[in-house]
Amino acid sequence: MAAAAYCFHQEVRSEDERERLILEHLPQVRLIARRIHERLPDTIQFEDLMSAGVVGLIQAIDNFDPLQNVRLKTYAEFRIRGAILDSLRESDWAPRMKRRLARDLESALEVAARRLGRVPEEAEIAAELKMGVGEYRQRLNEVAALDVGELEYLRDDSGLPAAYRYVSDPEENSPVVQLERAELERLITASIERIPAVERTVLSLYYFEELTLREVGDVMGLHFSRVSQIKSQAVLRLRNSIGARWPGVRA
Repeated sequence: MAAAAYCFHQEVRSEDERERLILEHLPQVRLIARRIHERLPDTIQFEDLMSAGVVGLIQAIDNFDPLQNVRLKTYAEFRIRGAILDSLRESDWAPRMKRRLARDLESALEVAARRLGRVPEEAEIAAELKMGVGEYRQRLNEVAALDVGELEYLRDDSGLPAAYRYVSDPEENSPVVQLERAELERLITASIERIPAVERTVLSLYYFEELTLREVGDVMGLHFSRVSQIKSQAVLRLRNSIGARWPGVRA
């Protein structure tokens, strides 16, 4: 009887700890959901992203293994973001025409770069598309939301976000994994160094300093919509550069 009571007490304490961890990490869910939401059309409700993110958080807490040498916050971030992106994919929120437009823009960028033998300027990409710079920028606005998760969380053949491959596991220290990670980091760094300085600055402030697009605009003295255009163009450049050199990315 005493043993049963002890087990019951341990179970209750475990549930209390689980609830405490969920509440403690809710601000992390809110931050990730907000950053994704600002890149999406107005028809997407923030509350829906929060709900999906909470599901990811709960999965992270339930499956977290402290023996794997990774912090819960780091592991939860992948799970939260992955759950939100999965919910967006399942709802098929992006019209096919916009996806086709994004492919057309990326293709024009690739053709212009190959023809010129260097990183093409904005006007040169627009000329490849047979449109003016103003119209080209408008097209960038139209596909701005489509880069959500496309660069940072590319999926591998298993269906899991590629970023999961860098969560600590028993094989993390294997030479193959270390070589793959080093090569991918080198490739991304080299690709970033080749894009125009203003695009590097936007990516740095947005992805590494974790500023919102409006905050980036305030820092750089640019309008919110212009920052969005620059970021979209930078992502297209990186996708094009990395996709040409890293097997499986385009798929």
